[in-house]
Amino acid sequence: MTTRMDGFRKRTRQKFSKNISAKGKVSIRKYLQQFSVGDKVNLTVEPGYQKGMYRPKYMGKTGKVVAVKGTCYEVEITDFSKTKKLIVHPVHLTKSK
Repeated sequence: MTTRMDGFRKRTRQKFSKNISAKGKVSIRKYLQQFSVGDKVNLTVEPGYQKGMYRPKYMGKTGKVVAVKGTCYEVEITDFSKTKKLIVHPVHLTKSK
């Protein structure tokens, strides 16, 4: 019997796909954007940049920036009744209104 391969990006072909005209391009504005502690942010994956990416399960969640860790941010989200902290690169974040 074979074992099932359970990688970080399993079953994400449609979830992480980009438009044909945007493939391979990463916006410099999104790459260099800055947030301050206490800002509300949305988690949106940029599939062209893998570093600082979170688990696909948290895609679309809204959280709060708690701290800055190097070039990444520590974002606190609620997953059902638990609060979790994710370390996310700013490419994968958008400012919430």
